[in-house]
Amino acid sequence: MSTERIAIFAHDHSAPEAIQEISDALSSAGYACVTSSYRDAVATAQPDHVDLWICDWPGDDPIADILIRTRQTDTWRPVLAVIERGQTDDALAALNAGADDYIVRPLRRTELVLRINALLGHAYPERKSVDEALQYGPFRFHTNKTLVTRDRMSVELTQKEFELALLFFRNLDRPLSRAFIQETVWSREPDIPSRTMDTHISRIRSKLGLRPENGFRLAPVYSYGYRLEQTP
Repeated sequence: MSTERIAIFAHDHSAPEAIQEISDALSSAGYACVTSSYRDAVATAQPDHVDLWICDWPGDDPIADILIRTRQTDTWRPVLAVIERGQTDDALAALNAGADDYIVRPLRRTELVLRINALLGHAYPERKSVDEALQYGPFRFHTNKTLVTRDRMSVELTQKEFELALLFFRNLDRPLSRAFIQETVWSREPDIPSRTMDTHISRIRSKLGLRPENGFRLAPVYSYGYRLEQTP
């Protein structure tokens, strides 16, 4: 299995929490992220290092010149610019410099991941035809088939249950807030009852046997959300 590598380029005035928000969202989706300054952009973004650039875009920083120079020899690597709401000039500058797409703050995690997936799928179409299998102990997730097996035996999950289970395994031992879970799994259904999430979590706990005696525990985090933990 290959993990796409993404470089996030920050400028001197980038808010650290804003850059961390991007990194957290993409790490949760299974991407490997590295954060760098524009000064290190050319060295960090050599072809063998990263698959996609994310540029925190202000119009008065050197990223436009860096991107224009890089595009003279590197035309295949996708670039996503992040701009502030209402900054139309920055959006145009990013596209003119060679960015493939842009996204506007405040960011929505689901939209960010979908745009990244689309850019990577267009840039590397050969990867889409290969079944991606993610192994977590006895569990194997086949993402292109929406199939999960436990000890090589298929476990029947609905689409939502599969997405929810994979989200927890990709964030093993990390607490996930209810808001994050809802936005990631039910982004197109913002008004789902709270009980719907609890019911789905109960189902994947039962179907996958996520209990301490089986090596994993899916438990609520008081007043926050849920966490999948690996147990001794």
